[in-house]
Amino acid sequence: MRRYFRTFLAVGLLSLTASCGRNASDRALSVTIATNKGDIEIMLFNETPDHRDNFADMCGNGFYDSLLFHRVIESFVIQTGDPQSKGAAAGVALGDGEGGDKVHPEIKDGLYHIRGAVGAAREGDAANPQRLSSGSHFYIVQGGNKVTDNMLNKSHIIYPDSVRRLYRELGGTPHLDGAYTVFGYVINGMDVVDAIAATATDANDRPVDDIIITGTTLKRLSAEETKKYYRQYHAE
Repeated sequence: MRRYFRTFLAVGLLSLTASCGRNASDRALSVTIATNKGDIEIMLFNETPDHRDNFADMCGNGFYDSLLFHRVIESFVIQTGDPQSKGAAAGVALGDGEGGDKVHPEIKDGLYHIRGAVGAAREGDAANPQRLSSGSHFYIVQGGNKVTDNMLNKSHIIYPDSVRRLYRELGGTPHLDGAYTVFGYVINGMDVVDAIAATATDANDRPVDDIIITGTTLKRLSAEETKKYYRQYHAE
């Protein structure tokens, strides 16, 4: 698999994902990703059901266990999902391995790359004009640099004032908006994302000291939690 940004079950689990519904008002699934740096909890968006269900299936099947965050760029993203990273020797370039089936894009208005957004990596448009997402690679936007209104004004997207405010206050990567599927949002553990983003890396953006996923846990958020985190992400 190309280096994506460079041109990027069980019956019980299936029942759980199906029961969450397809609307933002329904109770959302969350996934806690345990790492040797700490835990990161991600709410999966119901607006992107194909990506939500694929990611939940991969987590439920233990696909990400022992994988590395193999690509880390401070103030941009941290990325994982390469099955070849499991047990990889120090210094080996990673990013070409893939798991699962490609997912059709679900690039939705209102789902933007603000700090904490979770997106699906993919090959560039030249090799992948359909913009199919990788079945396993995903990234978390660390986006430490602030975004200005001037930067947003250069986009083809008309951003609502609430989103502009989030970009100004939190930062993010708006140049990815409209090109990659955003399917989740970090609701706990951004301090862990920051710690991973700050780690020393080699010439291939791989952390010098391995950042290892030790496990993933699925749960369904309460209705109150779902509404709270949707409001937080959408700045309503």
